[in-house]
Amino acid sequence: VVELKIGEFEPEYKAQVELYLRWLNKYERMENEESPVALILCAEKSDEVIELLELDKGDIRVSQYLTAMHLKKNWKRNCIWQSRGRKYN
Repeated sequence: VVELKIGEFEPEYKAQVELYLRWLNKYERMENEESPVALILCAEKSDEVIELLELDKGDIRVSQYLTAMHLKKNWKRNCIWQSRGRKYN
C-alpha cells in the first residue's frame, strides 16, 4: 500500500493504514504471499512522532517527499553556504 498525503504526517494516518493492511491480509492475500506492507508519503514528518508510534519497526513506514518549495529552500541555503566558503551537506 502506498498512501500519499498532502501536508504533515498525522498520527491518525497509522490507524487508517493499519485498517487497509488488515483488510488486504484478510481478503486479498494469497496463501503463499507475505503480509502486506505500507508506505505513507507526506510533505513533512516528525522523526520523534514516527519513533513514538513505532513506525520505524513494523510493516508501515513513513517517508517525506520533497516539494518544489523544499528544493528551492535547500538550493538557496546551499548557495549561501558556498558563498561563505563552506560546503553544505
